[in-house]
Amino acid sequence: MQEIIEFDAAVIGAGHAGIEAALAMAKRGCKTALFTISLDQIGNMPCNPSIGGSAKGHLVREIDAMGGIMGKAGDACCIQMRMLNLSKGVSVHSPRAQADRREYHRYMKKMLEATENLYIIQTEIADIRIDENQCVTGVVNRFGAIYPCKAVVICAGTFLNGMVYIGKTGLSSGPDACLPALSLSEKLLSYNIKLRRFKTGTPCRVHSRSIDYSQLIPQYGDKEPIPFSFESGAKVARNDCICYLANTNEQTHQIIRENIGESPLYSGVIHGIGPRYCPSIEDKVIRFAERQKHQVFVEPTGLHTEEMYLQGFSTSLPEYVQHQMYRSVKGFEHIEIMRPAYAIEYDCINPLCLTHTLAFKDFHGLYAAGQFNGTSGYEEAASQGIIAGINASAYVKKEKELELSRKSSYIGTLIDDLVTKGTEDPYRMMTARSEYRLSLRHSNADTRLTPIGREYGLISDSRWKEYTQKQDRIQAAVEIICHQNISPKEVNEYLTECGTSPISQAVKMDSLLRRPQVQFTDLTRNISMKFDLHGEEIAEVSHIIKYEHYIKRQQEQNEHIERYERIKLPIETKYSLIRGLSSEAAEKLGRVRPENLSQASRISGVSPADVAILMTWLKAGGKI
Repeated sequence: MQEIIEFDAAVIGAGHAGIEAALAMAKRGCKTALFTISLDQIGNMPCNPSIGGSAKGHLVREIDAMGGIMGKAGDACCIQMRMLNLSKGVSVHSPRAQADRREYHRYMKKMLEATENLYIIQTEIADIRIDENQCVTGVVNRFGAIYPCKAVVICAGTFLNGMVYIGKTGLSSGPDACLPALSLSEKLLSYNIKLRRFKTGTPCRVHSRSIDYSQLIPQYGDKEPIPFSFESGAKVARNDCICYLANTNEQTHQIIRENIGESPLYSGVIHGIGPRYCPSIEDKVIRFAERQKHQVFVEPTGLHTEEMYLQGFSTSLPEYVQHQMYRSVKGFEHIEIMRPAYAIEYDCINPLCLTHTLAFKDFHGLYAAGQFNGTSGYEEAASQGIIAGINASAYVKKEKELELSRKSSYIGTLIDDLVTKGTEDPYRMMTARSEYRLSLRHSNADTRLTPIGREYGLISDSRWKEYTQKQDRIQAAVEIICHQNISPKEVNEYLTECGTSPISQAVKMDSLLRRPQVQFTDLTRNISMKFDLHGEEIAEVSHIIKYEHYIKRQQEQNEHIERYERIKLPIETKYSLIRGLSSEAAEKLGRVRPENLSQASRISGVSPADVAILMTWLKAGGKI
């Protein structure tokens, strides 16, 4: 074997995690190799070509706030943009874009090719070289070529030992008919990195001409779409494509029940664990037998194709059953399947073997991100990718690595859940997972994370200037609102019109804005006040005022968590020797090796009594 080119760092896989990791490292000055089985699959969307959605939209905006690329690509390739959950509180409002999948691939490939310090190489990596000190020294491809490097980020997605199933027939394959990665798993096992099998799936693609859209419910994009990216001038490419809503029925469900034995999920052919929150249609029918129908979202895959994606209708049943099942739905009676639905089973790790930097605990310079870590979804993958990329480059440059707290972001929550609790099925981000969700709005992701992106060199001077000016405008407006007196004469007519009680004496403007019926733009127009605010800034000022008391209450409730985070646990602690700990707690604490008491308290199987014993043990040892 012969060495080829020496790099600072390498990324294995050019999906959504690998793209963010490679760009972060290259932008931070590391000579970076991005390895992919196929250049034509960079940034591929083998499942639904959409970006964002409930909670996922928060992740995309957080990635953008830190200087990542997913939000810009989502805007540039958008064909329909919607804000979800508008009937609920603003903290759970989430942007979602239907994207042109081919344009998304082209956008990402061009962006990577234009990035200084980044080298894209089409090959399959079969080995990661680690020396006697457990330090990464390079990677090796299937043909024996050696690429020396100091750090590696594994972003293998669903490619490791990938097996695609349609009915009981399995085929060695990656997603979307790509070649699988067949060699790396064996090497990881030789390093005592334990692997497990997860499963995911995707619905069929059907020809648009075969759908009777008059029988479906249209879903239009927003009239004034909000882009993902915070950068000045960001806008969605277009917002005029129409999505549609259909429903399964009892006939559909009966076809599935009659053929359930043909499903590899129910016949024992597939052993991998599937996603809890995005189940196949056969899972839905069996698990939720009382449901008379399930929603199916009919969505375009791009502007230059007639392929339509049937979200919510994934299956691994045989093709002849798929035809029966799909054609039982109103509007799908003459459906033409262009690509059959399938399930894919793949190797991944238990993320408990990682630290909060996404580094392997037992190795130096080895990191992991994306579905390889047991997550599902493009957004979860990309958000891990940017953190792994920042930290792998920090390792190479001998700088402090980044650990995002749960309080800071959904990204921090996601990573903490993975490395502290682990996951028994593909992890999906949801707003309910965060105890800080009132503070983690999609609209303030830049306030929370752009300073961190700037610290790690991912935010340009021009963007930083825009950010600071925006924060100055918002802060100035909040200050005025909190000190501005409003008289009854100025406002009572408006208050009566909007259905809230009038005032009898002058009050501060912020107290009026906290009333649910009072809207910022309406109030300022009625009292003839003008503010130097742009775009989303008006809404953000309103949110800051309206949510202030709720956020203070949330902070008070979470203060004990923050106190626990300051209490460090020695990484080498032998929990089996601590008297009083339950055997389950000792075993799981030893396996996870939490960094502080807060992380320890979130581990499944560690009770409040166990946490109290740890506190006592730390005090007795003079650690706190």
